[in-house]
Amino acid sequence: MAEQTSPARPAPRGRVRRIAGAVVADRRPLRIPAFRRLWLSSVVTALGSQLTAVAVPKQIYDITGSSAYVGLTGLFGLVPLLVFGLWGGAVADTVDRRSLLLVTNVGIAVTALLLWAQAFAGLDSVWVVLVLLSVNQAFFAVSMPTRQAVVARLVPEHLLSSAAALTSTVMTFGAVFGPMAAGALLPVMGLSTLYLVDTAALFAVLWAIWRLPSLPPLSGKIRTAGLRDVVVGFRYLTTQKVLLASFVVDVIAMVAGMPRALFPELAERTFGDPPGGGTALGWLFAGIPLGALLLGLMSGWAHRISRHGVAVVAAIAVWGAAMVGFGLAQSLWLAVVFLAIGGAADMASAIYRQAILQTAATDEMRGRMQGVFTVVVAGGPRLADLTHGWAAAGVGTAAATAGGGALVIVGVVVAVLLLPTFWHYRARTGAEPRP
Repeated sequence: MAEQTSPARPAPRGRVRRIAGAVVADRRPLRIPAFRRLWLSSVVTALGSQLTAVAVPKQIYDITGSSAYVGLTGLFGLVPLLVFGLWGGAVADTVDRRSLLLVTNVGIAVTALLLWAQAFAGLDSVWVVLVLLSVNQAFFAVSMPTRQAVVARLVPEHLLSSAAALTSTVMTFGAVFGPMAAGALLPVMGLSTLYLVDTAALFAVLWAIWRLPSLPPLSGKIRTAGLRDVVVGFRYLTTQKVLLASFVVDVIAMVAGMPRALFPELAERTFGDPPGGGTALGWLFAGIPLGALLLGLMSGWAHRISRHGVAVVAAIAVWGAAMVGFGLAQSLWLAVVFLAIGGAADMASAIYRQAILQTAATDEMRGRMQGVFTVVVAGGPRLADLTHGWAAAGVGTAAATAGGGALVIVGVVVAVLLLPTFWHYRARTGAEPRP
């Protein structure tokens, strides 16, 4: 009897390992030293950057008392993203990407330091804040496509979706705890401290970038990027319908469905924060990344799904429905739950859209496609800041948010009908099975 049962004893452990492997985030990309250094640099900056993301709209709302002015952060952030995101992607295809990361991260750190200086000095000028935000976003717009284009040079193709999940997870980790820390620090240490912490984190990350290997173009030719390179990138994009559709559906999701410009007003007028800021504001900013973080930590299944187009469409529809629920919620905790559901859906969409981009674009075009990706991912919410801020001024926060979520669902259905290739897109087969 003992001989029959003893071989079966390890079976439960094996099943646990298999279940854990299907749920817990795939950590194999972290075994690659260069990617691990890039990933760890994101850990340091993730918290700091979110402090500034809370501080800018909060400072403007404190100065003006108007969500319409807060919405201007979208316009002042969007323009440099459009210009420098596209040009920065072209530059990333023609120079050493490591050197470009060093230059752009220094620029971001310096502008964060200037944001701290104006807040500490008490200038109380909306336009100084907006101009500094624009300069900061110009450097960011060059840095992000460069950082993302680096990943495919460091990680083998069958691990790209796992690498995307890990990168998105650590960024959302900061996006969860950064706003919560901001809500706790605001009443105690003041708004200027948020900018200062971000500055320190940005300077600290330069060491990790310095340790990356040199990453010149595969052709070995380093040259100056110009308008022609940007135009060539757009021509390439028009021939790649799946890539084009992935950008279109995310624009729909973000422009119509991202309500973050309304968080300062909602925190005070709906959820009872004091005028100087409080925990409700932190929870509202943390809600979406909290859901994204939870899904990212349990993303071990992500590489097993091959219908990437279907996965993106379904995730965006869930995002829209969650924003409808958020707009109608009167309880802070119910509102945070809906935001978290939306964040999980957005994370799923981001994982598969990034995997599609990394595999569908060639290396000589990857920087430019990542530039478009940056414009869409970062520019969409900034345009949403503008539209939601103005819509809320006219019809109220509830109607602006819930109506935007409904528009997301309608918009993504229309997009799929017009671009059916995206719905049928599958990842390439032959990926290495996960042990």
